[in-house]
Amino acid sequence: MSLPAVLPAAGTSPSPSPSPSGSTATVPSFQDAQESATNAASWVEQNWSTWLAMGLQILLVLVVAVTLRAVVRRAITQLIDRMTRTVPTGDGSSLGGLLVNAERRRQRAAAIGSVLRSVASFLILGTAALMILSTFKINLAPLLASAGVAGVAIGFGARNLVTDFLSGVFMILEDQYGVGDVIDAGVASGEVIEVGLRVTKLRGDNGAIWYVRNGEVKRIGNLSQGWATAGVDVTVKADEDLDRLKATLDEVAEKMSKEEPWNELLWSPIEVLGLDSVLLDSMVVRISARTMPGKSLAVERELRWRVKRAFDAASIRIVGGATAVQEESETPDPTAAVAAPAVYSDADSPQVAATAPVTPQRATPPGK
Repeated sequence: MSLPAVLPAAGTSPSPSPSPSGSTATVPSFQDAQESATNAASWVEQNWSTWLAMGLQILLVLVVAVTLRAVVRRAITQLIDRMTRTVPTGDGSSLGGLLVNAERRRQRAAAIGSVLRSVASFLILGTAALMILSTFKINLAPLLASAGVAGVAIGFGARNLVTDFLSGVFMILEDQYGVGDVIDAGVASGEVIEVGLRVTKLRGDNGAIWYVRNGEVKRIGNLSQGWATAGVDVTVKADEDLDRLKATLDEVAEKMSKEEPWNELLWSPIEVLGLDSVLLDSMVVRISARTMPGKSLAVERELRWRVKRAFDAASIRIVGGATAVQEESETPDPTAAVAAPAVYSDADSPQVAATAPVTPQRATPPGK
């Protein structure tokens, strides 16, 4: 209650006092001030319980929100630490343990933990803020409606960013690839050096670093999961002895499978699959082996090296291309017997004499 309203209610009329300008002004007395203080104290006494209840409610909401946020974040951190320490084995064998390295597990766990902690903090603190606003008797319907409209507008404006973020989250949760994997993402290929929620960094074969947005990746070919295949095609002449050829290749395969470090890189015996194609003058023999992920190229190079040395020792000729090229000595030059046009200008040249018509000779009568 204001002071002007208190004075008329008390029934007192202030005494006029002269002013320098000649006008009259009301001056409150001591009794009026005491009455105003009494009314203010009574108003505070009537509403202090409401203020105290509101303050306690706000304090309780804040304490519960902060405590719950700390507990949830600690639980998420412990879960991520357990994921980092545990080595996932897909099939219970040593093969599954080789699929995921320590850096890949650490970065994947860190990304998942960051996402979960951010989501938990947003939900808990957002709910606490709404509860505090409702304590002050604020109508939340217009606020929520405005936030919904703003969220839709931001979603349309930054849909590419949202798409990249959601794609990155699902890629990490599904463990489609990780640090150290060699992948083919369609738009770029190479070794993964960093996995983010929005961008994946790849190092190409020529050393270039590719920044690939996760939302642009429509398909992913992971060359580092499971196993790889090393295949070598050897083209030889069609008249080679097949038994001798197979025996030479089997010897190379057996020797290479027992030597280090190839015995660790090879996850299956090197097999001579047989003839892949047979042409008129050549045939192709295919050799295949299952290797450790990412080591197929090294195995193929070493296998070609050994096959070439073994064929040289066994006098087996390797020809290039799908069709064998014959030696120059075996192919006669079709233009060797063709004379130059200038020789026909000389009437006494052998070429001109060879083209002259043959004149029949008359037989000599007997007795002459």
